[in-house]
Amino acid sequence: MDFRELLNSEQYDFIRTSERLGSRIMLLGLGGSYAYGTSNEGSDIDFRGITLNLPSDLIGLTEFEQYEDKETDTVIYSFNKMVKLLLDCNPNTCEILGLDEDQYLIKSPLGQELIDNAGIFLSMKAVKSFSNYAMDQLRRLQNAIARDSLPQAEKEKHILNSVRRAVEQFNLNGGSDKTGSGDFRLSLDLSEEPSMEAEIFVDAEFRHYPLRKFSELTGRTRAVLRDYERLTGRNKKKDSNHLNKHAMHLVRLLMMAADIIGKKKIITHRTADLPVLLSIRRGDYMLEDGSYSPDFFKIVDEYDQKLQEAVRHHVLPDEPDMRAVARLVERVNYYAVTGKYHD
Repeated sequence: MDFRELLNSEQYDFIRTSERLGSRIMLLGLGGSYAYGTSNEGSDIDFRGITLNLPSDLIGLTEFEQYEDKETDTVIYSFNKMVKLLLDCNPNTCEILGLDEDQYLIKSPLGQELIDNAGIFLSMKAVKSFSNYAMDQLRRLQNAIARDSLPQAEKEKHILNSVRRAVEQFNLNGGSDKTGSGDFRLSLDLSEEPSMEAEIFVDAEFRHYPLRKFSELTGRTRAVLRDYERLTGRNKKKDSNHLNKHAMHLVRLLMMAADIIGKKKIITHRTADLPVLLSIRRGDYMLEDGSYSPDFFKIVDEYDQKLQEAVRHHVLPDEPDMRAVARLVERVNYYAVTGKYHD
């Protein structure tokens, strides 16, 4: 696939004609499966990028976070928005700084400077951000397996365990709060619904608990149920492809997190890991009943252990290098306003 030729085609004219894009683009590169090296014949083409804010965004009244073209699945973030995402070690956005050289379609001098300084954004926040994404992938897999192979009462028990893990992750990420107290208990009991043998019940008591934290807690439990219910009546062949992608991304996230935390490197194109990732995507570890073989979970455990080892011997600071980030942001935004470089 000649991505540069594709970029020059009529459907990408918005790249050249939008006042927010064109010569203001710092970086534009491959996203998704093509970025990771795990694409197949059915893979969508995603472009991801970063563009300078307009002067009016920085010293005027306009606001801008991202330009999105749904027809071509292209997303280009403003520089200031990207900085915020990078400081949180957001897995879906920090990967743009770890592409191979030939995977960048546009790269300005400031874009290269951003790549060269990727390390200043990295911190142990990556543990939280990547683990949350990996947990989401694992939950989707486990929910799908339960839906296809377990009787109703056992499925409900599985959902209960998934919800409990979501609540534990919420607490791990700062869900508890000193300004209030909350008691949120989940249990499985006989259901009064004719269509259900067993059902999950909640006993909860909250006192002076922050509303936003309460909303996040209940939102996480709803997400588990929503993901599970989406699988009802699914096209098994089509969804098996999706589940194999989830399985692959689960392992890929563990790989990337170990590199970031243990080596302070963002490696998006997983050249050395492709045999493992492609075998998972092909469905080599999916059994006929839609579940996964023990060998797959051995792979997950192996890379999870590598991640835990990286955490124990991490080279990342607890927080990003905010002084260096501030200097870079000032330099980039000075150019965005004046068209001149600021030392």
